[in-house]
Amino acid sequence: MADGLRVTALAGGVGGAKLAEGLAYLLPPAQLRIIVNTGDDFEHLGLTLCPDLDTVMYTLAGIASSETGWGIEGDSFHCLAGLERLDGPAWFRVGDRDLATHLLRTEWLRQGARLTEVTRRLSTTLGVSHSLLPMSDRPCRTIVVTPDGELPFQTYFVKRKARPQLMGVRWDATMGIGATPEVMAALAWADVIILCPSNPFVSIDPILALHGVRDTLKESHVIGVSPIIGGEAVKGPAAKMLQELEGEASAAAVATHFQDVLTGFVIDCVDSGLAPRIRDLGIDVEVSETLMPGLDERVALAGRVLAFGSALRG
Repeated sequence: MADGLRVTALAGGVGGAKLAEGLAYLLPPAQLRIIVNTGDDFEHLGLTLCPDLDTVMYTLAGIASSETGWGIEGDSFHCLAGLERLDGPAWFRVGDRDLATHLLRTEWLRQGARLTEVTRRLSTTLGVSHSLLPMSDRPCRTIVVTPDGELPFQTYFVKRKARPQLMGVRWDATMGIGATPEVMAALAWADVIILCPSNPFVSIDPILALHGVRDTLKESHVIGVSPIIGGEAVKGPAAKMLQELEGEASAAAVATHFQDVLTGFVIDCVDSGLAPRIRDLGIDVEVSETLMPGLDERVALAGRVLAFGSALRG
């Protein structure tokens, strides 16, 4: 199925981390590279936080919280409680062990290390053997446009609980910023590129917005996996965002959003009726169980995605 197949996955959030784990279970490090969104990175209490990078890293390391999908399993929150007692900014929940990651990352960046190198050092120490690549070494922050004005993504998503109406999304300082050399090499190297079931607007689009990335994907075999099942997002605000920006929350809306780069698209069995509409876009469709509550389901879906990609590649 995947003998010798070179795969690069684009990921962000809990859904992306789950499929990345399934792919990492089936593919050795020599056959898999994972590019992670950094558009939702931000500065908090003087620290550089990289939520998507950490979610994928902790998941691949086998230490992610089984309850939330983000953060570290069994973490304590004594520092957060202290912030609350001091009336500090405790709206972003950082665990005590998670805090160590942010402290080291910030210090190494301050010393002049690239985010790519910092991520390699952290992930290797945690036992992650697969290549985990931040999309850019330079800040490229996601900004959402609402009736209340423009908001940094984490303010909109966490502090405001994604309640304001979404009118648009942009990326601060994207113009002229390219992906890292490692990311561009991973895209050129791949036989198949997989868009994991991540939020289209704030996990995948920031990567595609970097100079050169979208054009590269247009020349590649790209398989997407829908983050929408039966009109709902498994986790996060993707369905709300699709409804407000595209007028429809469905797997077909996600396929349409990425139709210029997709070769094939994987949708859930409950959405099988949407397959003809997606095929009319010139995109091949695979219908499968896509919910991934545990490792078995993540590995099974990864296997089906790899088989689909291999078949389309010929």
